[in-house]
Amino acid sequence: MVPGAKARPVQEFLNAVLFRPLAHLLVRLLLPTPVRPPHLVLFHTLLVLLAAGLVLRGEDLLAAFLLQAKTVLDNADGQLARLRGEVTELGRYLDTELDFLGNLFLFLALGFRTGAWGWALAAFLVFTLVQTWDFNLERLYRKARGLPLAQEPRDPETPLLALLRGVYRLLFLPQDRAVTALEEALARRLGLDPLRFWDEAALAGVVNLGLTTQLFFLGVFLAFHQPAAYLTFVLLQAVYLGAWYLWRIARSIPSPR
Repeated sequence: MVPGAKARPVQEFLNAVLFRPLAHLLVRLLLPTPVRPPHLVLFHTLLVLLAAGLVLRGEDLLAAFLLQAKTVLDNADGQLARLRGEVTELGRYLDTELDFLGNLFLFLALGFRTGAWGWALAAFLVFTLVQTWDFNLERLYRKARGLPLAQEPRDPETPLLALLRGVYRLLFLPQDRAVTALEEALARRLGLDPLRFWDEAALAGVVNLGLTTQLFFLGVFLAFHQPAAYLTFVLLQAVYLGAWYLWRIARSIPSPR
């Protein structure tokens, strides 16, 4: 594993083979500098907003490049924080919420560019749901095995931290609770084997639709000047997720004795 990379039961393939190693090269250069993880978060958010503006103007190749640069920096901020011992509660909220903001602007740009506002909104909802499922499925994987959950740092209270925590509770906490409640209710009512329902194979189904993979494929579609096709690609993930869910349930039903 790349030093400073986040330990996960299942790694996102493109992160593991490409973007994390590239990010580590950058982190090695940044370690002796005064650059801090929040600086990288703000910078890669700026890159996404610039990419959204370029999508609006039809400058697709440059937008595609900026999105891949964003992913390298997104990996680098976490690696830098862990290697320096600078993981903070504020940093986690800042990263999550600015990623959401950047994603929102990307889909707004795709809506303007294609004129397919209904598809853009639906695709954004699917996109966001996949990221939420990825986060919560890993927590359920750990809980089913009695493994410790990731320890969240607690920072001294500041007005900015209170604001970011409040935004998180408004935007993300209801999603987290809904996904967890649905997963646990299904497992309980159907008598599913939790070690199968929440195993590495289940995690791989959403981990490899994570933000890195999504932005990589958006870059690919933009390189071919096909922004509308990317919206279709994201919407088809809803069909995939339905089939994936049925597969998870079927393989987790205990065999009759």
